[in-house]
Amino acid sequence: MVRQTKIVATLGPATDREPALNSVLRAGVDVVRLNLSHGNHDEHRQRAAKLRRAAQHHNRVVGLLCDLQGPKIRIENFRDGMVELVEGQRFFLDPSLAENAGTQSGVGVGYADLPQDVVAGDVLLLNDGLIRLSVDRVEDCRIFTTIEIGGTLSGHKGINRLGGGLSVGALTDKDRLDIKLAAELQADYLAVSFPKGGDDIEEARELLRAAGGDAAIVAKIERREAVDNLAEVIKAADAVMIARGDLAVEIGDAELPGVQKRIMRLSRERDCVVITATQMMQSMVDHPMPTRAEVLDVANAVLDGTDAVMLSEESAVGRYPAKAVAAMARVCVGAERYAEEAHPPLSGPEPHYTRIDETIAKTAIAAANQLSVRAIAAMTESGATARWMSRISTDIPIYALSEQPRTRTKVTLYRGVHPINFDPAGRDHVAANRGAVDELLKAGAIREGDLVLITKGDLAGVQGGTNTMKIVRVGDPIPSDSM
Repeated sequence: MVRQTKIVATLGPATDREPALNSVLRAGVDVVRLNLSHGNHDEHRQRAAKLRRAAQHHNRVVGLLCDLQGPKIRIENFRDGMVELVEGQRFFLDPSLAENAGTQSGVGVGYADLPQDVVAGDVLLLNDGLIRLSVDRVEDCRIFTTIEIGGTLSGHKGINRLGGGLSVGALTDKDRLDIKLAAELQADYLAVSFPKGGDDIEEARELLRAAGGDAAIVAKIERREAVDNLAEVIKAADAVMIARGDLAVEIGDAELPGVQKRIMRLSRERDCVVITATQMMQSMVDHPMPTRAEVLDVANAVLDGTDAVMLSEESAVGRYPAKAVAAMARVCVGAERYAEEAHPPLSGPEPHYTRIDETIAKTAIAAANQLSVRAIAAMTESGATARWMSRISTDIPIYALSEQPRTRTKVTLYRGVHPINFDPAGRDHVAANRGAVDELLKAGAIREGDLVLITKGDLAGVQGGTNTMKIVRVGDPIPSDSM
């Protein structure tokens, strides 16, 4: 069974050595992530170069995602390294406090406007929600709080306001420099952290295009405002990432499962790609096997229709990066066997199409689902045909045949889509169809007697030109499109 759900793995110190990176590729990673919150530009350049050399060596097509840090609000440092906060005691936050002056009584904050964003009664969450502070009052630039949930606190931990509402913008000066790096690295995807709405996505896209990049934009859903403006964010983005760490801190753990399912459903309805992320196999940072709860977490995301599942610390700094990828792949395949039973194809009113290529793509899947089609060959210039196909539930593998290297790396994130290098230029329609079938035979995707569905356009090399669908049987003479 060909795995449909894609795997995104974060590169880091654990994969810097060539044997480790090769093992991750062999384990089946589809897209690698460079987390621009850590490391410098030279380190990321080296990782991208190593990835491409290794992918070429293994004859693999692997996508590249650059993930911006965004305006993560953090406390400053403590004078003695860390403190122990005790429930019921007082603690203050003060942006004017020196960077290394934190004590048991309070600490500095790296966001000057925080006192203007909070009022008495607000709840502030530190260190991914492990520490909880209730705001008593705000005087000048100092926020006085009572510790509701204590614990050990060290410097540079993040701050969130329960329920969202912090006014900080989505793109920082660092992000603007990192966008130029993403363009230089020819990233396939650029993830924008902490967007509030569609304007943040469009701003990132404009900056990326100005820098010469053509990456698709991923909106990371991790603010309450992004959840409230979900339709707008999905419309502006090419993909969304359900970044469950900060999202859970802002909306509360109890809300997270329902919100995750809502994001997944709305994204697929609106033809937007979905990545599910954060702590999916967190125990594998230190252990060679996932917990049963982690297996169920990954499987449920697959059953709900996610395009990709993502590893963060597990592959970047964990002890078993390749085993984490392999474990995730096994779980995806296992869940996909029951996908139709758990999540049958949607039914309802007749779909409304606005483009010819979209009509061909989605009609093709409907036809393939009704027949015993073994594989779908989508000749595509931009990858749009394959993306539309991947929005509709099917267990039939979709092969994106394109001569464009950028298209082949971009489709690595689409559920059920597999890239193949194929140039239809200079071939008549019969030769192009025959060539597509030959490529699938060479890849071992089909055999004699199988049905193959082929989509393509009349003019090779033209984006948005898909206007033809043909079903052929392998081994039979292939008629021209005019017959």
